[in-house]
Amino acid sequence: MNDFTHSALLPFLRTCVRALMLLLLAAPLGAQVSTASITGKVTDLLSDRPVDFATIYIKGTTRAVESGTTGRYLISVPAGEDFQLVFSRLGYRETVVDIAALPEGSGKQIDVALAPTESTLEVVVRESKIEEGGMIREQPEALRLLPSVTGNLESLLPHIALGVSSGSGGELTSQYNVRGGNYDENLVYVNGFEIYRPQLIRAGQQEGLTFANMDMVRSLSFSSGGFEARYGDKLSSVLDIKYKRPDSLRMGLQASLLGGSAYLEGSSKANAKGLKKLRYLVGARYKTTGLLLGSLETTGEYITDFADIQTYITYDFSPQLQLGLIADYNRSIYNFTPEERSTAFGGFFETLQLFTRFDGAERNDFLTQMGGLSLTYIPERDKNPLFLKFLTSAFRSDENEAIAIGGDYSLGQLDTDLGSSTFGEVLNELGSGTQQQFVRNFLDIQVYNAELRGGLEIASEDVDSDANKSHFLQWSVKAQNERVNDFINEWERLDSAGYSLPYNEDAVELFSTLKTENELNSVRFTGFLQDTWTKRIEDKSDLRISAGVRFNYWDLNKETVISPRAQVLYKPLGGTADITYKLAVGQYAQPPFYREMRRPDGSVNTDLKSQKSTHFVGGITSDFYYGKRNPKKFRFIAEAFYKNLTDLVSYEIENVRIRYSGENDATGYVAGIDLRLNGEFVPGADSWLNLSLLQAKEKLNDVTHLEVVGRDAEGETITEEVEYVARPTDQLFQLSLFFQDYLRNNENFRTHVNLTVGGGLPFGIPGNNREIRNTLRFDTYHRIDIGFSLRLYEQGKTKQNLFKFSRATHLSLEVYNLMQVANQAGNTFIKTIGLQQYAVPNRLTGRRINLRLAMDF
Repeated sequence: MNDFTHSALLPFLRTCVRALMLLLLAAPLGAQVSTASITGKVTDLLSDRPVDFATIYIKGTTRAVESGTTGRYLISVPAGEDFQLVFSRLGYRETVVDIAALPEGSGKQIDVALAPTESTLEVVVRESKIEEGGMIREQPEALRLLPSVTGNLESLLPHIALGVSSGSGGELTSQYNVRGGNYDENLVYVNGFEIYRPQLIRAGQQEGLTFANMDMVRSLSFSSGGFEARYGDKLSSVLDIKYKRPDSLRMGLQASLLGGSAYLEGSSKANAKGLKKLRYLVGARYKTTGLLLGSLETTGEYITDFADIQTYITYDFSPQLQLGLIADYNRSIYNFTPEERSTAFGGFFETLQLFTRFDGAERNDFLTQMGGLSLTYIPERDKNPLFLKFLTSAFRSDENEAIAIGGDYSLGQLDTDLGSSTFGEVLNELGSGTQQQFVRNFLDIQVYNAELRGGLEIASEDVDSDANKSHFLQWSVKAQNERVNDFINEWERLDSAGYSLPYNEDAVELFSTLKTENELNSVRFTGFLQDTWTKRIEDKSDLRISAGVRFNYWDLNKETVISPRAQVLYKPLGGTADITYKLAVGQYAQPPFYREMRRPDGSVNTDLKSQKSTHFVGGITSDFYYGKRNPKKFRFIAEAFYKNLTDLVSYEIENVRIRYSGENDATGYVAGIDLRLNGEFVPGADSWLNLSLLQAKEKLNDVTHLEVVGRDAEGETITEEVEYVARPTDQLFQLSLFFQDYLRNNENFRTHVNLTVGGGLPFGIPGNNREIRNTLRFDTYHRIDIGFSLRLYEQGKTKQNLFKFSRATHLSLEVYNLMQVANQAGNTFIKTIGLQQYAVPNRLTGRRINLRLAMDF
């Protein structure tokens, strides 16, 4: 492994910084918006007529607007902090609405029906969101209530986002697939910094803590496709996370049978101008999964230690200039000493059992470190505001795999005759042998980058109409250096009935060997230009058109990629319905990272080109109230999509490990529909239901694919030609439900039910998965997790008790896999001396109980 010295890095960074500083001096470049917007309609509660000249202002500030003749208003509000919006008008009772912190650049609709001064009626306030860019937005409070085996934010996405599933890793993994794409096709940002992940993980039980710390999250936005040009170059999705900006001293602790966490946040005192210059946020987490892994079919000693510590600090030199620092240290240690395994599989008429005794152990150590620095400049300009942001970051992943495990196995047929005296015992042995696996892999990845982002807002008004128009221009340039050192040493020995496979009379041969060493050093240049045009016509419509283009150049494969994208959001305002229409189309290219380039033989294809996908997305979002006496807020989202895929790099998945061909050897398509309904089925408790249907197909270049349609009288397989076959992510359906309820007379006691049902993923036979490809499927994945939470204390909501020294204290009991379903995560293939293969399912965790205590101060 190489040691990268400062002398090798400094010239690159100096070049990037000089180039970007010249650009900063030459043109007005910037950052993203630090404000949000609220729009709505003010009406008379008695007559339902619009109320004009009502004053709407932010309490404690001088920022105010008036409603027009149609009752409509639009006000710009600060993002990232709670505030109160006041509605007042002569002859009506003043109304104050509490607004929770809004994400940057987002919008919210608040319609208020004011009650006349002499009336005894209550004011009616109805809220709904106008999403920016068709993104799903969630606050972290509700997400923390979901029972989660991993404790990671990403593992909750299948329950809140459109078209997301956890893939073959099931509940043990935080990896997720989006609309027929694999995990490597997803973008993740935290406060504008792109997040990278370890590459060598083979199974869900090896996964530790992901980057995003739920205790530090302020808000998250997620797009399942058709996202804007300002987001990067991946094929499937983008997750955009924003951390908190604390304004007071707070801390919290959480402990459970699966680990614990702690956080501390605060800020300095406000100066004479009311500015809090220093804000800090620190979080630490620890996770151990021995309790869960003890329910797997392979028994043994599981020692897992997953821990991380991270911080986000901002310093405001002035209201216009802010410095931000983010840092993370994350280490995952997975030690496993297997003892034995017993797995029964098959059907009613034939049930087989694999029994294995092991010796040896597995030792894995994954260390990731990341640091980022940002400088944001937002000058005070009433007209055509300008936004500036410079970011630079460094990431390193040091991954070590060490496996030396041998297993003596016996595969037999079980007696399934209920009346037999030998019921459940092995009738005859189909095969026996030995599997021996040796792995010594070391991977070191380093990524350094510097980026400059810009934005300029240009607003205009039609003098003779009620139309408001604006342009928001954004752009970015980014340089990134990637360094990879990979050392691979793997071999596997198979023995069946005393004969080594492949059989050779003259020598003992290994079943497979892989030994190579690769070193890469490359530079990427990326950027985008985007214009978001917004037009609002009073009491008629809101229209937002976002169009942009990205470019990407990589000096390793000498490829330049141009990716145009466009998106239209339209919202009628004249009627009573609150509906937004969405249409998006664009080119999405994914330049290869190291894992896609590595062929199965360990060699690296440095000429590999970008995978490409053309997205077509159309949908509607409807916010409505249901119920007459006590109307409840609901939101319904429906999206249909089609993705045309070219220059694909084909791959196979075992558990969560993706093994690429290393060639642009396939084309394909994905088509489907996503539905989501969320709202307060019970007042004050959000619940949601997601349903996704899709078809993901591919065809390998220069391969005639065959499909098995039956067998002839002699038992020979009958096949016919087909154009497309299933991709490894072709999950036909995915249903997820999260439901909350509480006792009628005691809202402190709540129940949280988490249901997941997903179609089985396809797979093929190793070494023979080209012509007849991915024809087999896992069983349907289904699982119920349930949690019971008791609010022991919360300021302002419960009476004084033993926990009044805290701000809030909650106790939770969680039952994972309530129905004890044996879901499947992959296969172990057993090969006999006659070269017949049996796919033995590797099953996921059984029922387990977790107790959790959370305290905030």
